[in-house]
Amino acid sequence: MNSKRHDSTARDVLEIEAKALLAARARIDGAFHAAVDLILDKCPPGKVVVMGVGKSGHVGHKIAATLASTGTPSFFVHPTEAGHGDLGMLTSNDVVLAISYSGKSDELLRVLPYLKRNAIASIALTGDAHSPLAEHADVWIDASVSQEACPLGLAPTASTTLALALGDALAVCLLHERGFTPEDFAATHPHGTLGRRLLVSVNDIMLKGSDLPKVSPRTTVRACLTEMSRGAIGVIGIVDDADKLIGVFTDGDLRRVLDRNIDIHTTRIEEVMTHSPMAMRPEQLAAEAADLMEKRKVNAILVVDQAGRLVGAFNMRILLRAGVV
Repeated sequence: MNSKRHDSTARDVLEIEAKALLAARARIDGAFHAAVDLILDKCPPGKVVVMGVGKSGHVGHKIAATLASTGTPSFFVHPTEAGHGDLGMLTSNDVVLAISYSGKSDELLRVLPYLKRNAIASIALTGDAHSPLAEHADVWIDASVSQEACPLGLAPTASTTLALALGDALAVCLLHERGFTPEDFAATHPHGTLGRRLLVSVNDIMLKGSDLPKVSPRTTVRACLTEMSRGAIGVIGIVDDADKLIGVFTDGDLRRVLDRNIDIHTTRIEEVMTHSPMAMRPEQLAAEAADLMEKRKVNAILVVDQAGRLVGAFNMRILLRAGVV
């Protein structure tokens, strides 16, 4: 294996593709702005319908997915399937984003008459301004490259990289124009890490009801330990007769009590508990809890309602199980 030759080839590929991206960067102009405005004007209620054949089709799938996940309704339709009934998915509110480096893909060209007859707007992403696809589109985006990274000049490489990047550029411009927020992103990605961090509240994960470890201040340390073990989260809340939180006792407090040789059978928990304990509210984000626990170097937190009543508790293990950290 000639590793030096591979190093040189790999670097050449990256350089060719990087140059293609930088050249396109210098060409961003009114046509690109018109494409953004056209999509903003139509979608929603319309959608961006991405089409492409072969490698352009693969790129199109990704562009459609990126648009959809960043606030612009979008889906991919294969041009061949479009000619066999899938054109029925399109409406006059939609915008077709047609991807073809040559701009001469037969499958795409066969779709053009339908788009014209039904007043469906189109954006052509091609490398040839004089191609049929570019000339019949409402907007043409220049996706030309000076050379492909493939030494044979056959396999789409630099051109597909550029098409993908231009799709990303469209999506990000639209994202900014719509004021799309991390919370909006999380709403469409509830199973992702960001979704869990921005959507999961303390109330969603905390122990509550009969599972919540709590005792009165008159409880002995020994009896408190029994209740604390039942909760199995390393903390217990001490509440008054109105269920308001007045103290906390943790595994760490237990070690300190044992070091002082205190009689756990007769000593009341109010004598050794921590007063004015840190607590969170149920509506706060679980991600906030994770940050607070790291900052305060604690492994568990109690939860109180607006009236200060103890309503929940959780620890780091529960946060981990919820996928928040």
